[in-house]
Amino acid sequence: MNGHVIELARRLRVEMGALGATDRIELRTSLDPAPFRQTERDMEERVAAISAGRSPESIWFLEHPALYTAGTSAKAADLIDGSRFPVFETGRGGQYTYHGPGQLVAYAMLDLNSRGRDVRGHVHRLEAWVIAALSTYGVRGERRVGRPGIWVLADGGGMQGGVTDAKIAAIGVRVRRWVTYHGISVNVCPDLSHFNGIVPCGIADAGVTSLEALGAL
Repeated sequence: MNGHVIELARRLRVEMGALGATDRIELRTSLDPAPFRQTERDMEERVAAISAGRSPESIWFLEHPALYTAGTSAKAADLIDGSRFPVFETGRGGQYTYHGPGQLVAYAMLDLNSRGRDVRGHVHRLEAWVIAALSTYGVRGERRVGRPGIWVLADGGGMQGGVTDAKIAAIGVRVRRWVTYHGISVNVCPDLSHFNGIVPCGIADAGVTSLEALGAL
């Protein structure tokens, strides 16, 4: 995990208040790239332990090796080049997304039994958390109706493909017995060309960007 990605993780830790009731959340950071399937198994074990009252809630900050994941709504046509990187099917919501070096992933394993059993509210809090951290870089993150994730506008600069509206963070969650897992990914300084192998989140008429591309680092 490079220094810029570590710094974003630090800023997200500072902005934890956006998630509410944070005093009982255990924070974990993996500095080495985390294999996707092992990470998923570890999350499932932690979710089961949280549900059984054996472990506290947790947020896990990490990077993955370059890969694509397919959510429960993924469409085969949106996988443009499945030979470029490994492709993993996963039970989180959403469509295709990319993970890789230069992108911070934060997996949030939180108990909604004590947070109102409101999945939409949980997603809204994750969005607010990302927006708060981005603001510390002078970047205005925004929600878009019907378009999941966090978006930015930038007068034609710092955007893949020259578009002016692009996604900087993806959000995908899964819930088991009202305990959440999966979470957010924020583009810090990844190789944006790696997104070309998919239609990110099924949205073909917009681009992706990063803090680096926006000149915020």
